[in-house]
Amino acid sequence: MTAIASTSGRFVGGKAAGEEAGASISTGVIPRARAPWLAAAVLVSVLVVTLALAWTSRSLYEHNESRLLDLRVRELGLVLAGAVPAIQTPLASAAALADATNGDPQKFRAFMAPYVGPGRQFTSVSLWPLGTGRLAPTVVAGSPPVLASRPREARAFFAKAQRTRVLSVAGPLGAETRVLGYELNASGGGSGFSVYAESGLPRDRRSRRAGTAAFSDLNYAIYLGRSRRPSALLATNIPRFPIHGRQASNVVPFGNSALLLVVTPNRSLSGTAFDRLPWIIVGVGVLLAFAAAAMTDRLARRRNQAEQLADSLNAIAAENRELYTEQRSIAQSLQHALLPEALPGIPGLDVSARYVPAASGIEVGGDWYDVVVADDRRVLLVIGDVSGHGLEAAVTMASVRHAALAYAAQDCRPASVLNNLAAFVNRSAHDYFATVLCVLIDIDSYLVTVATAGHPPPLVIDHDQSWFVDLAPGPPIGAPHYSPYPETTITAPSRATLVAFTDGLIERRGETLGIGLTRLRDTAATQARSLEGLMERFVRELAFDGRDDTAILGVRWQS
Repeated sequence: MTAIASTSGRFVGGKAAGEEAGASISTGVIPRARAPWLAAAVLVSVLVVTLALAWTSRSLYEHNESRLLDLRVRELGLVLAGAVPAIQTPLASAAALADATNGDPQKFRAFMAPYVGPGRQFTSVSLWPLGTGRLAPTVVAGSPPVLASRPREARAFFAKAQRTRVLSVAGPLGAETRVLGYELNASGGGSGFSVYAESGLPRDRRSRRAGTAAFSDLNYAIYLGRSRRPSALLATNIPRFPIHGRQASNVVPFGNSALLLVVTPNRSLSGTAFDRLPWIIVGVGVLLAFAAAAMTDRLARRRNQAEQLADSLNAIAAENRELYTEQRSIAQSLQHALLPEALPGIPGLDVSARYVPAASGIEVGGDWYDVVVADDRRVLLVIGDVSGHGLEAAVTMASVRHAALAYAAQDCRPASVLNNLAAFVNRSAHDYFATVLCVLIDIDSYLVTVATAGHPPPLVIDHDQSWFVDLAPGPPIGAPHYSPYPETTITAPSRATLVAFTDGLIERRGETLGIGLTRLRDTAATQARSLEGLMERFVRELAFDGRDDTAILGVRWQS
């Protein structure tokens, strides 16, 4: 057996690095005469960075406010667009009812009663017959329509409305009582009945903003049409015109017309914290600038104390390096004591093994291997890995290893060894598990019988070809186990090489297990002439990562 201490080079390099670090601490000091200038430079630098951050914060705030305002005006536009179906649906139903009942006044008033009156959707709804030569309402629900008192406007409005079946909008109408008119006829032609409704507009075009409304953070103005003519203004809560400052607009389809929505925020849409953030940055930055300048001056004046402390730390680091060396030597000695002292000589087989400890640890690992001579022509290979590191893992590994050897002496069949070993571990409470691979080799017949308890399969190498044994998997030792471990038997080629290993040889952080297995197989495809050379190649090219212990056990038929 050969054990490789892969951290010796790291330790020597670490010592040199530590000495250089100590030297830099001792000699890399700031001249005392330049300390005030350094403090002033720190003060100016922090103030410049503070102003840059404050300007950036304000720019981002302005951009975010404009973006949020665009979103809010679109949201409000969707709300206004939803008013069209609410107006059009009852009018369309009333028009259909009028056509079906030949304009029956009683049925028309009864149908429109829930929609007309103070506090309701319409102030007036009337039924106008078309194609009679006389343009006047025959049925009125609610107040008399304002449009009826304006024959010329009514004639022009209905002449245009009869050419479409969508909602027609008129207004604003009236002087003292301002209304908005809507017309809809079911037939869309010059005959039948047309339903005309009017809704009241806010007096003086001013609407009260509800403090708890979803859009209470906005001031708005709603125009009929696409221009901002004062005569087209329907409603607003903006106190003064023209509108100044940040604003956004949106045109919303409204029947055969459109609504122009103009909004401006009455407070910060992002919140007062973001509005005040630049001033907060300035205040905090000024405090940090003076604090940093004072700290720089304080550090400069204490450099002599730091040099003395660096000397003390260098001495402590040297002691720690010596302690680390001693502890690692003890850990490696203990690890070697838990592994076979020598591999048995087996006629007809070459046997070789390697153990590579983790490069960064000083604790004992849980990897082990054994070669057990079952009889004159059969040999059992056992390799395993116990979870964890340290003394507890070493004790567990020793217990599992010696139990496996005892069961192998009773019955060397791989499945029997694993079944007895699982029963032994699960007999008492435990907080560990172990992966184990058992390989029984019949030297003369080249028969290889394999059973695994959660362990990677062995690799078979034949000249420039290599493949993993296709195994039926079994659970790790220590996991719940309810059925016997399955065995797989293959016939190896003459002069073939079989390699068993622990996961430290194939696992890498950030990689899948399949990548590691492929890398091992590709490395084995260009095998060395001797088994020892092949094992050295595995250690040199695959065990360099050093994050976990690695055990490798290989055999090769001599003929």
